[in-house]
Amino acid sequence: MGDLAFADRTDFENAERGFVASLTPGVVRDADGRVVWDDEVYAFLDGPCPSTANPSLWRQSQLCAKQGLYEVTGGVYQVRGLDLSNMTLVEGDRGVIVIDPLVSVETAAAALALYREHRGDRPVTGLVYTHSHVDHFGGAEGVVEPGNPGGVPILAPRGFLEQAVSENVYAGTAMARRGVYHTGVLLERSPAGMIGTGLGQTASSGRVSLIPPNREIASTGQEEVLDGVRIVFQLTPGTEAPAEMNFHFPKQRALCMAENATHNLHNLLTLRGALVRDARVWSRYLDEAITLFAGDTDVAFASHHWPTWGHDDIVAFLSQQRDLYAYLHDQTLRLLNQGYTGVEIAEMMDLPPALANAWHARGYYGSVSHNVKAIYQRYMGWFDGNPAHLWEHPPVENSKRYVECMGGASKVMAMAREYAGQGDLRFAATLFDHVVFADPGNTDARTGLAEVYRRLGEGAECGTWRNFFLTGALELREGVRSVPFGIAAGMAAGLSVEQVFDSMAIRVNGPKAWDERLTIDWDFTDTRERHRMTLENGVLIHRRATGGAGAADLTLGLTRPQLFGLITGRSAEGITSTGDAGALRRLLAVLDGAEPDFPIVTP
Repeated sequence: MGDLAFADRTDFENAERGFVASLTPGVVRDADGRVVWDDEVYAFLDGPCPSTANPSLWRQSQLCAKQGLYEVTGGVYQVRGLDLSNMTLVEGDRGVIVIDPLVSVETAAAALALYREHRGDRPVTGLVYTHSHVDHFGGAEGVVEPGNPGGVPILAPRGFLEQAVSENVYAGTAMARRGVYHTGVLLERSPAGMIGTGLGQTASSGRVSLIPPNREIASTGQEEVLDGVRIVFQLTPGTEAPAEMNFHFPKQRALCMAENATHNLHNLLTLRGALVRDARVWSRYLDEAITLFAGDTDVAFASHHWPTWGHDDIVAFLSQQRDLYAYLHDQTLRLLNQGYTGVEIAEMMDLPPALANAWHARGYYGSVSHNVKAIYQRYMGWFDGNPAHLWEHPPVENSKRYVECMGGASKVMAMAREYAGQGDLRFAATLFDHVVFADPGNTDARTGLAEVYRRLGEGAECGTWRNFFLTGALELREGVRSVPFGIAAGMAAGLSVEQVFDSMAIRVNGPKAWDERLTIDWDFTDTRERHRMTLENGVLIHRRATGGAGAADLTLGLTRPQLFGLITGRSAEGITSTGDAGALRRLLAVLDGAEPDFPIVTP
């Protein structure tokens, strides 16, 4: 752990500052009694770090596991430790403004109830989504009625809805599957299992919702007044999320940094999958935040972790966060332009001592290694320029050939054990992995690889690396275990018709649809919209219908809710049609279902 100051208790003091009360017991259940959040299972973190965990990650998990209602400053409160993210509550003239309603409806409702228990039964008079990731909007219906019939102002940065859908619906199945590894959801909560993700403990498993925003933040400097509370916004697109914003409360002298400055090195590309983020603009927006707001700020808080108090400490924190992303970006580009590849640069990269030894710059959630590779990918793509890597065999075929060239599975496994015994776990994993992909039924290889993954996980400082390694070991031993995810389904009510049709286009089995030609008009009786959809050359195209477009094979009359029922196979009741009803059957016949339980550590 080098020069890390384990005796420094400043973070613990800040994480406990302003404590009001905790939820006791720290367990949240859904309407059927199923546990969707349990903070009690992390009680083991009160003890000393065991040999099965990295001491630095153990410390971070101790901080993240603190749960309860905290006063940030006068009229500003946070509920922490009831989900992966924080819920912030700002008191107005009549009620309370909620910032980021967690992942699940149930945890959001529990957080609001905890606040009301100690601050009074104030109505929610505003809702703010800092950005487009599900842990910052999924619990919306826990604080605002579904559909928002009361017209509560809901603010979000420009592009929020498009980005929320593109991440959680379009690629949602694959991201959810990798998210099982990312969050360690299948791992036992124990010193030998899941101890946290670094950004928080893990995500809740309740019902996800999405209430679309009704007020857009379109520019830096835009001001809004919610329930008598003045807020000044800074748009930060392309940072931690494609649509994100920081904002300042002048009267409270409080600065919300969304997820752009937290107490760890964040991800430039999450291990669960996402768009590659721009470290250069991330750094510049942090510098802009210092310029815009630091002089009028006494406390800076974020959507994860604990606040920072005091002008000098805030400036130091934000400056080091700024320099962290700038250094990784600039040094990666410097070495990239000298001909080094992403993998090589990741091995060469060392942070300056002032950053390497700052607790808030440690790689608990995003690591230096995979962030450097992300920067390389952003600029250069997947190909490193070496022609030998341009058209390689896929993993199974490559592995069969490697094992054959090295003398067979027994010899490769013997070499893997030898490397593991020497402490070279990285290459031992590579060798065992080749045997598993060449022959997934080889139980000795699976056992050997699982043991190597266990050791790699126990040594990892990055929480998500630990979860990936340990979940990989679990899957090798026990096989793929199904985990139900309802993110896309829970967000359906917030999708536009165009977004629903986009999600259908992604499901078209191209080869199966090569010879299909059809045109369907969708006439929505509740929104007075008409959309034309055509299928040709295995491609589903849709657009707003205009006059003179010619006759369709089929015209459907329906409402948006009926559309959701139709495409999910629940019901087509009440839908009217004219024309060839077989056109719809032919369309639905070429739509593939998603596979939520595909293998990862085996072929």
